[in-house]
Amino acid sequence: MNEHQHQNAVVLFSGGLDSTTCLYWAKSEFANITAVSFSYGQRHSSELMAAQNITKALGVKHLIIDIDIAKLGGSALTDPDLHVPDYDASIVYGDDDKVAPITYVPARNTIFLSYALAVAEVTQASAIIIGVSSVDYSGYPDCRPDFIQAFEHMANLATVAGRQGRRLSIIAPLQQLSKAETLQLGLSLGVDYALTVSCYQADAQGRACGHCDSCHLRKQGFMDAGVSDPTRYQQLDQ
Repeated sequence: MNEHQHQNAVVLFSGGLDSTTCLYWAKSEFANITAVSFSYGQRHSSELMAAQNITKALGVKHLIIDIDIAKLGGSALTDPDLHVPDYDASIVYGDDDKVAPITYVPARNTIFLSYALAVAEVTQASAIIIGVSSVDYSGYPDCRPDFIQAFEHMANLATVAGRQGRRLSIIAPLQQLSKAETLQLGLSLGVDYALTVSCYQADAQGRACGHCDSCHLRKQGFMDAGVSDPTRYQQLDQ
């Protein structure tokens, strides 16, 4: 028997490949789902349009929360004056956290999880689902297992439900999966990846640049999984 079949869950949902896989996984596991997206000052809004289309197709409740992380600066994903770099194979992200890419948005997952925690309290959810991976994590410190474990501990100290013994879990279904394994999971659940937008600098139509780290991981994932890549690119020759 599915242990979550009578429970509610909150899914952090960007409209990208990973979070869409998580949304489909959560829908197969939990009774009721609330997807939470953020308009946080990111470079493009096409990922939010993708998120709206996907949640509508799935019949999932969808909240878009407005916060302006862009005011803080410090990331190429929110500051138009900073250049989104092309993928560089010479840069290898390890476990020492000495290299953080310019696309890292300071404290983003902490902020997003905090909002999701509030939604979880209101909706009486027993879990928050987040699509982080410590395999294909692009050097982001807030995608690591120790961060997820620490936030879960804090969440159960910070909420009435947690203090009353109704524990909240932070579940990262993709934590130990490669991009190819994530794709295989999603395809088994019926995900249409043509609807997703993962690119750091997608255009208004949701077409990917084909050059950034996110595009590289996505393209490599489809190649490794041995399945056709349905991604729409800005240039036909990419």
